[in-house]
Amino acid sequence: MLLSNIVMEDDLWEKFAVQLTAHYIVVFTMCMADYNLLVFLNKHLPYSKNILYRVIADLAGLILISLTLLWVFDFMIYNILHVPPAGLPSFTTKFALGMLTNAPIMLVFELIYYFRSEQQAIADSEKAKREVLLFQHEALKAQINPHFLFNSLNVLSSLIYLNPQNANKFTKALSRSYRYVLSLNQQSAVTVAEEMEALNSYIFLMQMRFENAFTFEVHKSGTFENNKIVPLTMQLLLENVFKHNVATEESPLAIQITIGREYVTV
Repeated sequence: MLLSNIVMEDDLWEKFAVQLTAHYIVVFTMCMADYNLLVFLNKHLPYSKNILYRVIADLAGLILISLTLLWVFDFMIYNILHVPPAGLPSFTTKFALGMLTNAPIMLVFELIYYFRSEQQAIADSEKAKREVLLFQHEALKAQINPHFLFNSLNVLSSLIYLNPQNANKFTKALSRSYRYVLSLNQQSAVTVAEEMEALNSYIFLMQMRFENAFTFEVHKSGTFENNKIVPLTMQLLLENVFKHNVATEESPLAIQITIGREYVTV
C-alpha cells in the first residue's frame, strides 16, 4: 500500500481506510486465486511430471490472475465508482505492482505445499518400509514353521522308541510352541514376556534335539516384559543360530539373549 501511494503521489494517510480495504480485498482475492491455481496445477501438472512446464504454467497463471484482477478493479474504479484517471498509475505500473504482490503469495503457497509433500513422502516411505519388513517376517515364518515341524517330528519319532518319557515332554512342548504360533493370528506385536514364554518351549525342543551341544542364557538390564516385539522374532533368530553354526558336545554353542529397554540382542 505504501508503494502504491508513492507511485500515485498521494499523501500516505489520505483516504487510508478506503485504500486499506481495497488492498486487503486485492490481496485476499489473489490468495484465493493462487491457492486454486496451485491445487489445479498439482493435480494436472505436478513438478514430478515436468518441472519446466510446471514453472511456465505457474508464471502464466500469475500473469493471468494479475491481468484479470487488474481488469476487474479498473472496471470498478472507472465505470462504477467513476474515479477520474488523472493521477492514477498507468496500466503497466499497476500490472507490475500486481505481479510484485502476487509472486510472493504464490511462492509461499508453493513452499508450504513442498514441505507438506516432503513430510508426506517421508511418512509414506516409513510406512512402506514397515510393510516390507512385516511381509519379510511373514515370509520367514512361512518358511521356518514347516522346517521346524519336520525336524521336531524326526526328533519325536526317535524319542518314542528311545525315551518315551522325554517323548511325552517333547510333545507337550511342541504343542505349546504351535499353540503360541496359532494364537498370533495376524498380530503385529506381542509382549516380550509372551515371546520369552514361547521361546522357553522352543529351547526345550532344541535341548531334546541337540542335548548338551549348546548353552542358553538370558540377561535382563531391567524389567521390560511389557515392551512390544514382533512375534517369533527370537525363534527366527535362534533358528538361524542353529542353522549357521556348529554345535557339538566337545565344542558347545553358547547362546545369550540380552533384553534392554529398546533392544533385544542374541
